[in-house]
Amino acid sequence: METLQGHFHNWFGVLFFIVLYGVVLLFLPFYKKMDKKPAGTYLAFVIAFAIEMHGIPFSMYVISWIVGKNLPEGILWGHTLVDTIGFGGMYINIACGALGMFLIMNGWYNIYKKYWSKETGTGALVERGIYKYIRHPQYTGLLLLSFGMMVEWATLPLLILYPVMVFMYVRLAKKEEKDMIKEFGTDYGDYMKQTKMFIPYIV
Repeated sequence: METLQGHFHNWFGVLFFIVLYGVVLLFLPFYKKMDKKPAGTYLAFVIAFAIEMHGIPFSMYVISWIVGKNLPEGILWGHTLVDTIGFGGMYINIACGALGMFLIMNGWYNIYKKYWSKETGTGALVERGIYKYIRHPQYTGLLLLSFGMMVEWATLPLLILYPVMVFMYVRLAKKEEKDMIKEFGTDYGDYMKQTKMFIPYIV
């Protein structure tokens, strides 16, 4: 317990993780005004993760107050899977983070380089790179990053915010696709039939 307490009140660590995970928003295209709420929810998720992991174990205090006793690490606070796979959750988070960053950066590169033409002022349908396998790699990457955080350090705010965030980004993706159909017509419709939305060959 003493070692875990040394984890907390590390406000540099809080700031570091907020910047580390928050910077990915710079590589997500802001889709008009409607994606400010999903982005804000993701940022709230990151802040909650960083504060509960390195600042103040808010969920631990709340749960302890409700049940009248201190709960061991891994039950809605601390390393989520510590009782089953030790600190394996941390490595799962690293793996999810690496894959999530790859999806986000690959998606950003393909959109930035291949979608918009400054010369003609028109867009081109991107079906290469990661877009050959999924239609919304950046949103998949963002949700994967968030899932990894939750596997390592699940807390009440994260468990509440994650399904909200999933709902928001699924809704945002569907709104974007309506505009893509208006812009590219049957070409985008055919692309939708051939390529899954978030997970290759599944959904």
